[in-house]
Amino acid sequence: MSETVVPGLERRLRAELTGDVMFDRFNRGRYATDASHYQIMPLGVVAPRTIEEANRAIEIAKHEGVCVTARGGGTSQCGQTINTSLVVDCSKHLNKVLELDVAGRRCVVEPGIVLDELNRALKAHGLWFPVDISTASRATIGGMTANNSCGARSLRYGNTRENVLSVDALLADGSMGHFGPIASDLSDIPETSALKALARDLLALGAREADTVKARFPKVQRRVGGYNLDAFAPGRNDFNLAHILVGSEGTLAFSNRIELKLSPVLGRRAVGAVHFGSFHAAMDAAQHIVKLGPIAVELIDRTMLGLARDIAMFQPTIAAVVRGDPEAILFVEFGENDPENARRLKQLVELIGDLGISWDKSGAHQGGVVEVLDPALQGAITEVRTAGLNIMMSMKDQGKPVSFVEDCAVPLEHLAEYTAKLTEVFERNGTRGTWYAHASVGCLHVRPVLNLRLEKDVKAMRAIAEEAFTLVRHYKGSHSGEHGDGIVRSEFHEFMFGPQLARAFEEVKDRFDPKGLFNPGKIVRAPKFDDRKLLRYGPNYKPEEITTQLDWSAYPGAGQGFQGAIEMCNNNGACRALGSGVMCPSYRATREEKDVTRGRANTLRLALTGQLGADALTSDAMEESLKLCVSCKACRRECPTGVDMARMKIEVQAARAAKFGLSLHDWLVGYLPRYAPVASSLRYFVNLRNSWGWLARLLEKHAGFSARRPLPAWRRPFKAPAVTLGPSDGREVVLFADTFNRYFEPENLEAAVAVFLAAGCRVHLPQQGLRPLCCGRTFLTAGKIDEARHEAQRCVDALAPFAMRGIPIVGLEPSCLLTFRDEIPALLRTDEARRIAGRALMFEEFVTRELAAGALALGPVAKRALLHGHCHQKSFDVMGAVADALKLVPDLAVETVETSCCGMAGAFGYGANTVDVSLRMGELSLLPAVRKAPADTLVVADGTSCRHQIRDGAGREALHVARILAMSVAAARQQPYI
Repeated sequence: MSETVVPGLERRLRAELTGDVMFDRFNRGRYATDASHYQIMPLGVVAPRTIEEANRAIEIAKHEGVCVTARGGGTSQCGQTINTSLVVDCSKHLNKVLELDVAGRRCVVEPGIVLDELNRALKAHGLWFPVDISTASRATIGGMTANNSCGARSLRYGNTRENVLSVDALLADGSMGHFGPIASDLSDIPETSALKALARDLLALGAREADTVKARFPKVQRRVGGYNLDAFAPGRNDFNLAHILVGSEGTLAFSNRIELKLSPVLGRRAVGAVHFGSFHAAMDAAQHIVKLGPIAVELIDRTMLGLARDIAMFQPTIAAVVRGDPEAILFVEFGENDPENARRLKQLVELIGDLGISWDKSGAHQGGVVEVLDPALQGAITEVRTAGLNIMMSMKDQGKPVSFVEDCAVPLEHLAEYTAKLTEVFERNGTRGTWYAHASVGCLHVRPVLNLRLEKDVKAMRAIAEEAFTLVRHYKGSHSGEHGDGIVRSEFHEFMFGPQLARAFEEVKDRFDPKGLFNPGKIVRAPKFDDRKLLRYGPNYKPEEITTQLDWSAYPGAGQGFQGAIEMCNNNGACRALGSGVMCPSYRATREEKDVTRGRANTLRLALTGQLGADALTSDAMEESLKLCVSCKACRRECPTGVDMARMKIEVQAARAAKFGLSLHDWLVGYLPRYAPVASSLRYFVNLRNSWGWLARLLEKHAGFSARRPLPAWRRPFKAPAVTLGPSDGREVVLFADTFNRYFEPENLEAAVAVFLAAGCRVHLPQQGLRPLCCGRTFLTAGKIDEARHEAQRCVDALAPFAMRGIPIVGLEPSCLLTFRDEIPALLRTDEARRIAGRALMFEEFVTRELAAGALALGPVAKRALLHGHCHQKSFDVMGAVADALKLVPDLAVETVETSCCGMAGAFGYGANTVDVSLRMGELSLLPAVRKAPADTLVVADGTSCRHQIRDGAGREALHVARILAMSVAAARQQPYI
């Protein structure tokens, strides 16, 4: 769906660049938003392969009369990275470390490198870039430099400006400049350099405005508003031209190379979680706590603690750290040696007592210090803290916490009074705020809850902003503390800095970029921040009413709540993380915005509201947008706002199937449980596909299954000797025999039965009619919802009597068993389905939780096991039980591979058009780890698809945990395992 807004620009970019050039409406829509509440459709997007290509793209855009906006992770909260422009995406390819000087503690990087990836590379050398922002897993160094970002530990390390040594940048006139330290007399800049005149003008401007800067620039550490004119005030001996680019939000030049100052990695730390019975008391205490020399003092208020308790991945942390129901907690971190950390923690406890706060008091004076010395728990606290924005945005109402006054910073002595008065401002405007972030520097992130679809709430936003910034100015604070200016705050520069400095900012912009090539409308000459035409939910925002198949009733909006579920994505980009967790495996393989949860959610939102053209929801472009979603369900758990893209994809697949029917490929995948008995009986003929290359190629041509890898071999199906096995007085358990293990790996079901019988269980293998039970997973994948619902109901009819009696329902295949906990209740919406969900357990959960200690006599089978977790096991927090089950085996050391999706993902890895991405996913971490494992190491994977990916990609056989335990039972009995 191409829409050539500027045909000459697109034509030239395609002719001269090897990187991605995107001018279609779907791709432009994915770059129309950042983490702010704004939306501006760009003219086009390029993802250049080299810096030289990026510079060439900018030159072409200039020649065509189009402005340019550079973009990194797109995590800006103020609209900095969106514009009616050509967007240059630096994050896909421009992400290299160009130089590393370990002894000199410096490095040079390209602008698109992600902070966490840089620090991972530096860690081996004992170094890091210490501006530790909350979005470190996806924010790029170029974006941080443009924003002058600040981290939680800025008390020790300062902000980005203090940690950037130099920048090589492309200027609007096409020349290159090295922006670094300069002598006050400019004697170190050659007369022939174009930078000499520019530096002379900056120093002159700094001298001219020195008195005004001194009077109007806030005396707080967190100030990133406007341009850094203070860097050129007379009398300094540290002039650095880079400081005018830092914080300029891409409005002055395009960074090519950024030289960074590095620091030694932090050693052991001590954290005191200071509980307060009064929010005001917490704010007042901050000014006293900082005198103890912490490296960070971070706030989380009662509302955020409550929201975090409702998010599965944060529940264990809250339970371990939070005592009672405090109004606020200040997390005070010390980063010295162990004895000094202990001394300062003791001082902290004494200080809190001196402030009249103790555990044995009540009301506002109740509280105290919970000491946290465990590094793992400290890390978990950091994860909760850095997810503060997303935790706030997990509210499911249409009213959401809105970012526009969240970045103010005031001197610590005024913090308590400021927060109290701002709370009054919210109340006068009929709303409330949630507080978190950097109490140590007086910069608290607070977002009033507003519904920007409503004109009255847009008016309330302006009223709150004007009152809030008046308060900030009264306390001589900063209205722009760390998140930047963008569209949100640029309008208010004249009010905060005065007209003289506002004109000076314009002089800076005009001196660098007189024709407005770079990111116009930011910092100077900005639009009104409440212009509804710029809002994501503008005056014409209206979703189409559609009929959905699953239960979305927890959310508001069209499609019985489908709209609200999609709009839970706040664009903060946690799904773009590359190193931890599972989310988002396809993005990790392709680095393309369309293949990340955020990009897909934006595409769905734009389609549902008619912004991508007619029938966009069922279009081929939508199918392409969702093609690489492997339905891993990682976003269900790891996205702090709970965007469940796997479930959303089912809705789209269902709509397409209803409109177009099924392809042969999708029919063969979806209806597999129905034809499995026949295929199994004809297995000698069907399996010839794996032996005869011409047959594999024929099937690829007509059915879309790649000829490059074997399909799972059909086997003689699992068949138990009776529907009930074991002693009549044994612990009852239902074994759900899924289609994949039944027909492709029956030995796993046989092993599970053997383990249950060895534990003295009475095993039920329920049936429903002549055909085996099926959870309906394959039909969901194909979009055949009615068929999936039929299969789900068959299962419920067969299993409900057992669930009523409280008997556990146990399965081996994660994607099948966990369907009972997730999709089946959403499909059927019945009490019986919900009851079964409450009794559905993975094999390992049953073994470790339900069987009495010592119920299984186990013997040693190997020294080492390498464990890979299925994505759904991770999503439903089952991996702990899997590891615990393996640890029951004597002398077995278990190592869990830190992996994302294996890449097979059901039928995904067999698709002719997805096999390459499947293998790339596997090569990210899983397959290399398996290849490195010694030959005597057991490779363990519960997922059918995972085992096949390991076999195909690494040539090793992976075993289900049930087989490991069955082997261990046989070893204890000194019997051979068959």
